[in-house]
Amino acid sequence: MIFRTVLIITSLMFGVSLRSVQQLPSPPPQPETGLGGKQQAHSAVLKNRYGKGAKEYWIYEPDKPRPTTAPVVIFLHGWGGMNPLYYGAWIDHIVRRGNIVIYPRYQASILTRREDFIPNTIGALKDAFTLLQTERGHVKPDLTKVAAVGHSLGGILAASVGALASESGLPKVRAVMSVEPGLTRSPADIPIADLKKIPRDTLLLSIAGDRDTLVDDQDAKRIFYESTQIPLDNKDFIKLITDDHGRPGLIASHRAPTAPLKDYDNGDGDLSERLRGSGGGSSQSDRPMRSDASRTPAVDALDYYGLWKLFDALSDAAFYKKNREYALGNTPQQRYMGKWSDGVPVKELVVTDRP
Repeated sequence: MIFRTVLIITSLMFGVSLRSVQQLPSPPPQPETGLGGKQQAHSAVLKNRYGKGAKEYWIYEPDKPRPTTAPVVIFLHGWGGMNPLYYGAWIDHIVRRGNIVIYPRYQASILTRREDFIPNTIGALKDAFTLLQTERGHVKPDLTKVAAVGHSLGGILAASVGALASESGLPKVRAVMSVEPGLTRSPADIPIADLKKIPRDTLLLSIAGDRDTLVDDQDAKRIFYESTQIPLDNKDFIKLITDDHGRPGLIASHRAPTAPLKDYDNGDGDLSERLRGSGGGSSQSDRPMRSDASRTPAVDALDYYGLWKLFDALSDAAFYKKNREYALGNTPQQRYMGKWSDGVPVKELVVTDRP
């Protein structure tokens, strides 16, 4: 009798708990159309791999229909993210919008010297642009429409490429988005270019996450403040904000920008799994790929309404002089992050010119 009573009470408790979980609102899905949305101009992506070691790079081109020419996006991964798998969904989104993506490896392995990151990146990019212009069968790059986006260490490199493009013989980079950039301070001391060299008409977003315990926002602020040629009208400092109103929560950690897609696996596998197996990596936050899928989806509203929307709009503003209000200016369109399934707005982006 006692056992039966306990069983009934336990079942009731579990049922209440289960119902409360089921009643939690879900995050906004990817929009059907618009910036960061599902709508695609191209139904296929051509993938090619070139070079060797730290000078290796991938070129992704829009197809079906195949354009004659297309803008170019330089996509720079975080430390250890040599496998495009980690950012595959974001790359796929950018290419299907109608852009060529160049993805430099810049690290032969996690042991590549930090002093080589910028030279390796510049070298791979010069090779890639030459190849696109001279090898038959490629979509021709529109050299007047080039943008750079990078995460973590790649955020440092994106800003550096923007500063060094002219003197390196690369096309001018008209838009730069550095997402959770780091770490230029000790003990990592990652080299960074003289950001005063970034041209004044470059459009710039420097982005931090409020739960980024790995790099914090120091380098995001550095990039914003040291790009002194760029007037405030052409740049913003943005903070992604965590919102756990529903489940799964939207967590603005250092892994938030990763967007794994197996179609972009280069065969190297998942470095985070190898680090975990070998005991490497002192915490969840210093692994290159977001692997805690039970707590944070690999791709979510922080991507669709945050990073993807912002970069789509920034590129559109730089290339076509449209959608600027979604990228710059602390506007409602820029800050908006969608709504939970119960109609409650997701916490907006925090945008400022005085971080």
